[in-house]
Amino acid sequence: MSIKIENEKQLAKFFDHTLLKAFATDDDLRALCKDAKEMGTAMVAINSYPVSVCKEYLKDCDVHVGAAIAFPLGQTTIASKVFEIKQAIEDGADEIDYVMNVGKVKAGQYDYIKEEMTQIVAACKAKNILCKVIFENCYLTKEEIKEVALIAKEVKPDFIKTSTGFGTGGATLEDVALMVKTVDGACQVKAAGGIRDWATCKQMIELGATRIGTSSSREILAGFLADQ
Repeated sequence: MSIKIENEKQLAKFFDHTLLKAFATDDDLRALCKDAKEMGTAMVAINSYPVSVCKEYLKDCDVHVGAAIAFPLGQTTIASKVFEIKQAIEDGADEIDYVMNVGKVKAGQYDYIKEEMTQIVAACKAKNILCKVIFENCYLTKEEIKEVALIAKEVKPDFIKTSTGFGTGGATLEDVALMVKTVDGACQVKAAGGIRDWATCKQMIELGATRIGTSSSREILAGFLADQ
């Protein structure tokens, strides 16, 4: 996939600028939002509780607020995920990144994964909210990644996403390529987890990732500028 990044503003729009630590304070979140606003990122990626706080910090710009749902394990019921999503949207979330139930994938229970995805995508689309499904690829075989991507190709969330960044591994070039090929344009692919430099980011984008989840947005932008 050939994408020419012309300038740092264009690159920043690929970023979901991330702070998902349990110990994040309001001051940390304010700093995150200030950085995102200055860079012009697509989104700030946060847990669902501080959505209203970040929405207030970002009210005068076009940076989206993204809520991570059932994060980072995904081991809650479909009903509780839908409830958390509805609350996050009510609080001002523009985008949702939910963690699918990885255990159900490992057990081969793909009907459950499809039902979970269908209900969550419906809850998001009812409010015109972007929906991203987090696979957590470090725990999946290539065949399992492909099977879930095929479900996504049918259900059509806005994005499928490689990782939470809290598992045993993050985004890999091989996984991004597989996900992009499997969904074949039916939804977009977000690469997240361990992306900390421009060289890696560039490779992910060249493979077809259209969002990059990272807490290293400034470092990546600096690397891009140094490469020009």
